[in-house]
Amino acid sequence: MTEQWDPEVPMGTREPSTRGFPVGLTLVTALAMLVLLTLGGWQLQRLAWKRDLLARIEMLQAAPARPIGPVLDALNEGRDVDFTRVSATCPGLAAAPFVELYGLRDGRAGTRLISACKVDALRYRTVLVDRGFVADIVSARPPVDPAATAPVTITGLLRSPEPASFVTPPNRADRFFSRDVEAMAAVLRAERPAPIFLMVETSSNPEWRALTPAPIPTSIPNRHLEYAGTWFGLAGALAAVYAAMLWRRRKA
Repeated sequence: MTEQWDPEVPMGTREPSTRGFPVGLTLVTALAMLVLLTLGGWQLQRLAWKRDLLARIEMLQAAPARPIGPVLDALNEGRDVDFTRVSATCPGLAAAPFVELYGLRDGRAGTRLISACKVDALRYRTVLVDRGFVADIVSARPPVDPAATAPVTITGLLRSPEPASFVTPPNRADRFFSRDVEAMAAVLRAERPAPIFLMVETSSNPEWRALTPAPIPTSIPNRHLEYAGTWFGLAGALAAVYAAMLWRRRKA
């Protein structure tokens, strides 16, 4: 039997109906909170990684260069040699064949020249050398002579290649967009390449100044604590808005 409204009772005196608990809104809020807290936690992890990286770079700025062979042997044993300063003598590097890798430097687009250098290590026979950056406004390139053997001694940092992301264009033999050691080594016919790059600090072509070496980065931004605070702050604001909504529903 349906309840009949009594016209003698003013409508304003009827008891309001009790609203149910907002299950859907609560689930959406909980999911959003989980995402925000996860992002905040990830930024704290990045903060610890960045602090360790900056500490290593600070030590490297005063560290003497080590011969590359024993360092690559340590890499073969599973040790972390990323950001290790090394020296190497590369036969014919000034006129060595190279592949071109797209790069940015100080906001300018350009190309990084990658060549192979023979090394004396237990497992590896070559290492790929990032000889430096050439801006796009420069169309010329250093001379190439595969028969050149004049030794060039360089100093630089060993750097592990970063994997390509989903937005990275596919590599081509004449133009690379990611540091694919195996593919580059195949084009350069480099035998048994080490899975790492040597980023030069000293020039392989002093007479060709358009080629700029890549030294140790002197300033790397570290704003991960700020980013973490932003994500945690958004999570706190969301929790406050949700609590205020529940309080208003209860008072309605």
